[in-house]
Amino acid sequence: MTTALVIIDLQKDILKGLGSPQRQPVLDSAVDAVVARMASLQRLARETNVPVVVVQHDGRPDHRLGRGKPGWELRPEIAPLGNDTLIHKQASDSFFETGLDAALKAKGVSRIVLGGCMSQYCIDTTARRAVTLGYDVTLVADGHATADAGALSAEQISAHHNLLLDGFGAGGRTISVMKADKIGF
Repeated sequence: MTTALVIIDLQKDILKGLGSPQRQPVLDSAVDAVVARMASLQRLARETNVPVVVVQHDGRPDHRLGRGKPGWELRPEIAPLGNDTLIHKQASDSFFETGLDAALKAKGVSRIVLGGCMSQYCIDTTARRAVTLGYDVTLVADGHATADAGALSAEQISAHHNLLLDGFGAGGRTISVMKADKIGF
């Protein structure tokens, strides 16, 4: 089984302005922790010749992640290097109208390790779509983050998605959820 690491939307302003004045520092800290964990997995993947794919959201010009804006830039800790693949997307589904599926298939990938932002949008949608496209998925339990939404805190949303997605399957492929320090390549 060939594995690839897929890192989604860890961009400078991914959660900027989405929290209240009291919560924004908490959200920023959570993203920093996710970036650190995903950067550690990225280093491990590179050391073991596991393909690395970095996905970057290209938002509308007026969006905080509008292409070319300072906040659109990838966090430098996870920026693609060397043989890494960079995929640009405009939807929550990282496979929708992108070259992600083709890039993974070209490398013979059958399993992806997935993390990034935002839990209930791009992470959830991409994980489910990956399974329906024939990939097994390992979701990094502590490797995705989001913002508060209504009555739910970001922490509740991420925890909910870990529970909801663990064991999700289609066509013999499944999603498993595992903490970053338990993942090997």
